[in-house]
Amino acid sequence: MLLIEGVDKIFTTGNSQVIALQGINMEVAPREFAVIVGPSGCGKTTLLRMAAGLDKPTAGRITLHGRPINGPGPDRGMVFQSYTLFPWLSVEDNVAFGPRLNKVPEKEIQAIVDHYLAVTGLSKFRKLYPKALSGGMKQRVAIARALANAPDILLMDEPFGALDAQTRVVMQELLLKVWEEDQKTVLFITHDIDEAIFLADTIHVMTRQPGTIRKTIPVPLPRPRDHGVLLTHEFLALKKEIVEMIWQESKQAAEEVVNSGIK
Repeated sequence: MLLIEGVDKIFTTGNSQVIALQGINMEVAPREFAVIVGPSGCGKTTLLRMAAGLDKPTAGRITLHGRPINGPGPDRGMVFQSYTLFPWLSVEDNVAFGPRLNKVPEKEIQAIVDHYLAVTGLSKFRKLYPKALSGGMKQRVAIARALANAPDILLMDEPFGALDAQTRVVMQELLLKVWEEDQKTVLFITHDIDEAIFLADTIHVMTRQPGTIRKTIPVPLPRPRDHGVLLTHEFLALKKEIVEMIWQESKQAAEEVVNSGIK
């Protein structure tokens, strides 16, 4: 279980301070697909980076299976929005990079690579280099590479944000397929409410800065899912609830900016 307890994050520049996150409490159960949504600038990525060990809380603590997170580790796999592949390595060598770094026997590495290339639909492209791949294919490689390290949790920071709408739909369905087969725990960030509801078991809605958890919402939609679920009454009702919460936050922020200008 990923447990976030009383986490604050303050950024200091010179004599000024910005409270990015305040009093964050969240738990992600084993094999759960949890999604964080919220207005721009609410600290979603900052929170994910702290879960990855790439940044540290100002207060509070983050643990995975009871162990404090004090830095990056192989128990957490990270997939970013940007394409972070090694351009000098082929598809299969990108996927094999982590296991090789961890000195996994080469025979086992080959089996791991074969498996994740198969489930992500990349087997035919294993010898290609990143420059020859589309954006969607690059993110498939990034997902396969993260999973090849056998992490306890997969942390995903808007991994489909740069993709066109059609490719995004394909990648969402692919991710659910891989998640259902691999039974990994996932913490996923997105601005896309449809994407959040389609993927999630649980959605955590954040407030604007300082970011807090406004509401945690279980998603009652049955699995397995396809994109036909987006037209159901249950989906649309949940989307309306979340959109209204985020709209209220954005409206309040805009009013404060206007009022501060008037003063």
